Amino acid sequence: MAIGDERVLVVIPAFNEELSVADVVAEVRRKSPFCDVLVVDDGSTDATSIRAAEAGALVATLPFNLGVGGAMRTGYRFAFQHGYDIAIQVDADGQHDPASIPALVAALGAGDGADLVLGARFAGEGDYRVRGPRAWAMRVLAAILSRSARTRLTDTTSGFRAAGRRAIALFAEHYPAEYLGDTIEALVIASRRGLVIRQVPVAMRARVAGTPSHGFAKSAIYLARAGIALVFAYLRPRSAYREALPA
Repeated sequence: MAIGDERVLVVIPAFNEELSVADVVAEVRRKSPFCDVLVVDDGSTDATSIRAAEAGALVATLPFNLGVGGAMRTGYRFAFQHGYDIAIQVDADGQHDPASIPALVAALGAGDGADLVLGARFAGEGDYRVRGPRAWAMRVLAAILSRSARTRLTDTTSGFRAAGRRAIALFAEHYPAEYLGDTIEALVIASRRGLVIRQVPVAMRARVAGTPSHGFAKSAIYLARAGIALVFAYLRPRSAYREALPA
């Protein structure tokens, strides 16, 4: 579907989310009826695909689990091949509020020509908070990636984001599948190719189902993995992304 002259696709990567995916699809369709919805079933062993289709989504089913990055690359390829102007990632656990989708779309259409817009959880909207090593990692990542993107970013690991045509074309070929690559390395790739990155404040909600990752040990592991992901993102040669982007 479209808003104005732009065709918008919401991509929902989902792995064993049968308890929440139908509600997420229904809420997206209710709050943002101008969007088409694609659920990428990332090798689920439950009824995720069935629940998504019953709720009215298009469904792409992967034969085995690739992780969020692999699922989103599938979504970006679908968006590119089918001529969508905007692709928006919404997680299947219900934490992202589809009511914020119009704000992401509007930021893409702002005067500075943004190519990628992040829904930032720490930019003054809502009461979402993290503490300990995870919070330290997020601050360091935000400082480093803000310099690369030449703009102030506060939430570089947010999965709630909107991509315009240039970002869709780039990510259809080069979206990273490694752990945290779908958030951290994707921003490095985009900034190195000269894409304009911006953020808008969004509120984060509690998960509909499943268990979030908390605790000092898990947060410390997250800190280490985030650092490794960032190092490898900058070590990857620029020549790996030299395909032409659309105007």
